[in-house]
Amino acid sequence: MALPLADVRDLVDEYPRNPVIGAVGSHSAIDIADGAVTEGFPSLVLAQAGRDATYTRYFRTIRSPAGLRRRGCIDDVWTFSKFADIASPEVQERMRRHGVLLVPNRALSSYVPLVTIESELRVPIIGARTMLRIEERSERENYYTLLARAGIPIPRAITSPGEIDRLVIVKLPHAKRRLERGFFTAANPEEFRRKSNQLIAQGTITADDLATARIEEYVIGPVFNFNFFFTPLLPRSEGLELLGVDERRESSLDGLVRLPAAQQLELNEAARVPVYTVVGHGTLTVRESILEDVFRLGEKFVDASRDAYPPGILGAFCLQTCLDSDGRPTVFDVAARIGGGTNIHLGIGHPYGNALWRAPMSTGRRIALEVRHAIDLGRLKEILT
Repeated sequence: MALPLADVRDLVDEYPRNPVIGAVGSHSAIDIADGAVTEGFPSLVLAQAGRDATYTRYFRTIRSPAGLRRRGCIDDVWTFSKFADIASPEVQERMRRHGVLLVPNRALSSYVPLVTIESELRVPIIGARTMLRIEERSERENYYTLLARAGIPIPRAITSPGEIDRLVIVKLPHAKRRLERGFFTAANPEEFRRKSNQLIAQGTITADDLATARIEEYVIGPVFNFNFFFTPLLPRSEGLELLGVDERRESSLDGLVRLPAAQQLELNEAARVPVYTVVGHGTLTVRESILEDVFRLGEKFVDASRDAYPPGILGAFCLQTCLDSDGRPTVFDVAARIGGGTNIHLGIGHPYGNALWRAPMSTGRRIALEVRHAIDLGRLKEILT
């Protein structure tokens, strides 16, 4: 059972005027922390032992004798033996005592069970707590059902391997690194069987995950991840913002496509099957004649989310798309929280966010600015779940 919205929002009645903005130490944590300190909030990273040096050493805040930040953006780091410990009652009480507002990233929903986030994590979240579950493709109600309800174009689903009659992509998690992808492509049933058996033998995927994998038509076109922001603090007609666009860098896929075809064929058979592990991101802009279609997608998503998951999407979200040769977008993935590629804009801002706000506006800074505006208006509870 989900935590009552009013109960979570009422927790901030005991919070200080200047709350702490926190995030799990992975994914977009540096962007979140940089945005927090830019807007005058203390920042906190919840890190895992053995993966904490980035935050405890290299981006840790260094202050002058007068207490002013001189370098870095990570004001405080709490380190745990494993990420899941974040949800323990003791840590939750500690976060509330310090006045922490938690920004959800993919690491939070991957390392802490969704049912725990929904029903036991009594810490205010900046964003849509109940929408994190739609990212799980195995759920009956997921982002595909929400996109279809909104009238947003999505790739055609293939119901079984035997019905593959065109190039498809098979979506399932990596067997060992659950945060990563075990994706592969196939053009016919025989190729599906051959590649899946090979990947199972390599330990890249499991038979159980394969049984519930999403098979969909492979949309040919460049990938554009549109980083949106929705604020309930403005009239609905002014609430949607496009901050910026990124693209993924995937290993070993990107390395393979840099090789001429003749050299690809010289690789052993296993090496020819690309791995879709995201290892970085790049920045993009989109042709301006396409922007209206992009905003239309965002508006439809916001409206559908408000109907299906009240109060709907709050703050940052990302629609991941392919654009066809006519510039028409198809949405193939959704992040109902800050996306994975926003670190490319920390400090310098997103191109479109900068144009809108007349200042460097990264996603992390936009989140912190929303907190600042909400506090000034006496409406902080409206941006929390």
